[in-house]
Amino acid sequence: AAAMEGGGGAAGPPSLFALSGAAVSCSMRALERDVWALPGHVLRGLLPLLNVFYLERAEGAARRAGLSTQPIWRKLWDDVMKTRPPNSENITCWRKKFLETFFSNILHGVLDVSSDWRLNDHHFSPLLHSSQHVTQLTLCNMLQGVVELTAEHNQRVLENLAGSLRILKFRHLLSSDQSIRRSLVLLLHRLIHHGSVSQVSMYSWPVPDTVLLILILSMSAGYWCSGKVLTYHSSPCGFCREGNAQSQESTQERSEMDRCDEKERSDGENQQASLRALEDADTQAEASRRGTDTPQTSALSGLRNHPSQNLVCEEGSSEASCGPASVKDFPRGSSSHCPSERLSCRPTLRKPRRRLKSAVGRRRRCPRRSRGMYGDQEDLYDFVFTVARENTSELLFENSVTEGENADNCTSSSTGSPCSGSAGCKKRGGSAGNFSLKTAHRFRSVSTLELFSIPLTGDACRTLSNLLSSWVSLENLVLSYNGLGDNIFCILSGLRALSRHSDCCLHVVRVSDVFSHMPCMDLVHCILSAFPRLHTLSVSFDLKNQLEGSRPEGNPSCSEAEISESCLEQLEIRFPREPLHTAFLLPVLKASRSLQQLSLDSAALPCPEELEHLLQALKECNPNLKKLSFHDVNLADHQKEVLLLLQDPILQEITFSFCRLFESCTTEFLSEIINTVKRNSSLKSLKLPGNRLGNHRLVALADIFSEDSSSSLCQLDVSSNCIKPDGLLEFTKKLEGHIQQRGGHIKFTHLRLFQNWLDQDVETAQEALRRLKAVCSVVNDTWDSSQAFADYISVM
Repeated sequence: AAAMEGGGGAAGPPSLFALSGAAVSCSMRALERDVWALPGHVLRGLLPLLNVFYLERAEGAARRAGLSTQPIWRKLWDDVMKTRPPNSENITCWRKKFLETFFSNILHGVLDVSSDWRLNDHHFSPLLHSSQHVTQLTLCNMLQGVVELTAEHNQRVLENLAGSLRILKFRHLLSSDQSIRRSLVLLLHRLIHHGSVSQVSMYSWPVPDTVLLILILSMSAGYWCSGKVLTYHSSPCGFCREGNAQSQESTQERSEMDRCDEKERSDGENQQASLRALEDADTQAEASRRGTDTPQTSALSGLRNHPSQNLVCEEGSSEASCGPASVKDFPRGSSSHCPSERLSCRPTLRKPRRRLKSAVGRRRRCPRRSRGMYGDQEDLYDFVFTVARENTSELLFENSVTEGENADNCTSSSTGSPCSGSAGCKKRGGSAGNFSLKTAHRFRSVSTLELFSIPLTGDACRTLSNLLSSWVSLENLVLSYNGLGDNIFCILSGLRALSRHSDCCLHVVRVSDVFSHMPCMDLVHCILSAFPRLHTLSVSFDLKNQLEGSRPEGNPSCSEAEISESCLEQLEIRFPREPLHTAFLLPVLKASRSLQQLSLDSAALPCPEELEHLLQALKECNPNLKKLSFHDVNLADHQKEVLLLLQDPILQEITFSFCRLFESCTTEFLSEIINTVKRNSSLKSLKLPGNRLGNHRLVALADIFSEDSSSSLCQLDVSSNCIKPDGLLEFTKKLEGHIQQRGGHIKFTHLRLFQNWLDQDVETAQEALRRLKAVCSVVNDTWDSSQAFADYISVM
């Protein structure tokens, strides 16, 4: 009956087809195969009568019949979600959009499947059925849903997510208890270490939980502590555990062991003695399992249980470790040897940790033998605070020098080292990080890390710096409003250490904050000199720190760092009302011959000639520049330079955003702008938001598309320009006249009208928008101009 009502409508009695379709819909479990074989015209009428589960399964049959299910999914969205998704005009697959949102709403308990017959079928699990379409998942607040996803009855759901999920987001997190953290560890291990998640983003966390934050960062970087057992419902992780039968070793593995033993026997008397010491440790560890532990045997068994802490492995300048970086690193059945072709290992006893565990197995790969969920509630805390600990003497002991070579030494005296005098970094004893990477297992890591509005303390910054120093798979790093202060030098230290890795993949760096602790151009120089292979660099600050002039003692200016030829394609700089000195920007422009996009925001022009110098530098140094943007830069007195930019034969997109362009504009200047754009056949996009355009200037801009114009302009942005409905209607009529004169041929396709005064005459505005949409794509909003004006007055 519900299916019939949904398909037949309320007007009049249901048709015979609707009645038949409703009956088929109710019997799909038995008729599914026959339904998919129906002719296309029959299937077209039946598809809207199916619930979401069978509609998803019908995709293949619909495609074979030449049908699209997109309109049905869009209607489902409107009926069930009852909201307009952001950027709805860019959604290409409403099936994926609906099922992904459906999964999230079910997981977080905000959607009742019993509220609509199309969402409910006792033969299907909503989470399981929709999980294969989820590429982006957001976990909020108290991490609701984490325990549900790692529950035993949702193992298949987790497996689907491991294959489909690409982006994992955390938003508005709060402190959570130990059991939720355990579930989070399992979730991150499966989705990141053994899954397909490539991006981790965290948003709006005003008071971060240190344990939770460091846990997410470390596991995103691919680390998990050595010796800790990751279990799924009392069974070790299937992707980490070794086979049960140690006796069934392959001939190839035994040969590898023999070669390794032969190599190690030839290394000398000291090497043999050290290996015998470890064998003795094995014997004592075996005794400890029989209940005969002594302080000495406990210490040795603890060392045996954490072999990656017991060996210093050398392989040139690499950070290779005898701890298992992957399940393929060591032959099955090995106990204390490393393949000779890969590593040369020198066993060295470490200081025992404060809490020593009895041995739980001989093998090194994660995990060892199952000890329940972790074997101890404090294991998670051990890992997190080992990562974050400032004093690393217990963990480093003899290998501090080795790690210092691989990580950036903050107290180094190298030229341009940003951390050479940072007080925050001195606490670390010269190491670029706070924990030994050799004591942790290394798994797959994400390629994108984004932190938005999350205050980072000194400890958190040191931890992040340490992780960054070897995060070679990282391609995109976004640090936005993290209150870094002078900790920016600590982050730079980790990045400089990362840049020394030949296989470093970092291509995009975005740093933004309220206060700048160093001049913007210094930061740009510092990052670009370390990463000449960057493709995108964005540096943005709201306000200048009053203490900015007092640099850390002994730290040279980063602006003095030499920049080699770079691969930079996009550069964005938001100055905290700093003067724009082309002399400081010139070395960057000269090194960036491939630059295609340049954005300068909130810069002050110290003299009238400065903009002219900048344009000359761009012309000489950046012949491939396609997009140029100025935001909140006063160009009212730079009409000559504006016209030069508009006639540039290379630029394809120009933005003058809130530049007071028409503040003192004369009729002659406006006519010159229009004529210049009409003659420029290379300019594709002109963005003029917030420039006090008004009605009459908007109407004049319509002449850009006149019959005698050779302009190729496709996009025009006139948002926030005090445009009223009557002015928009007049612009529309004039544009229609030009199009008619040109025989209906025009390249203009997009018009943006955000935040204009169109609410002052709704009928006129609707008529203008209706006629405009017949000509081009119009993007606008329902902006309340009166409220916006009231807000403006209230803060004056």
